[in-house]
Amino acid sequence: MDQRLHDRLNQIPDKILSPEFLSGQGLGNEIGFWIFDYEPEQELGVREYIEFLEVMLAKKHSHLKVVNINLLKCLVGYLADRNFVDKAIEMQKVKGDEALMKALKGPLHMDKFAPYLTEKHSATEQDIIFITGVGSVWPLLRAHNLLNSLHSLLGHKPVVLFYPGQYNGQAMSLFGRIPSNNYYRAFRLVP
Repeated sequence: MDQRLHDRLNQIPDKILSPEFLSGQGLGNEIGFWIFDYEPEQELGVREYIEFLEVMLAKKHSHLKVVNINLLKCLVGYLADRNFVDKAIEMQKVKGDEALMKALKGPLHMDKFAPYLTEKHSATEQDIIFITGVGSVWPLLRAHNLLNSLHSLLGHKPVVLFYPGQYNGQAMSLFGRIPSNNYYRAFRLVP
């Protein structure tokens, strides 16, 4: 892990334990959605740090309810609950990626998936919500669509999206290569 990323990761605990963060207030009383962006090549180091962070929070701040929602696990669970996994695998084998993407567009619409995610992880009852695995679910799910849908469901719950790419406060670029729609409602957790 490079030193700059290490330094940025080490700033996360102070940031997420601050009263401003925990009250779900962003800058200027905006909704408390935050993005921690990082170079995709650093994914494994970020995963290790998140595991460390979860253990540290459980030991030293056990009064806080923290959930880490891994989007890949959540997506597979969602599809399994609807008996789509075997059908999706077979469709991909027989008809290819494009047909699968088209077939999953309806079931994976954010009007359906975002409520599932919040209910499955009791997100409204948590003090801090981490969202990981963004790169693993692309192109089935897009981060900006998910965050837009979660605003109405989570209100001022503090959410941190760990994002393997770049976020400049206005636009996201997954893996630093795939531009996303402009997204203005989250803040960079650690510049």
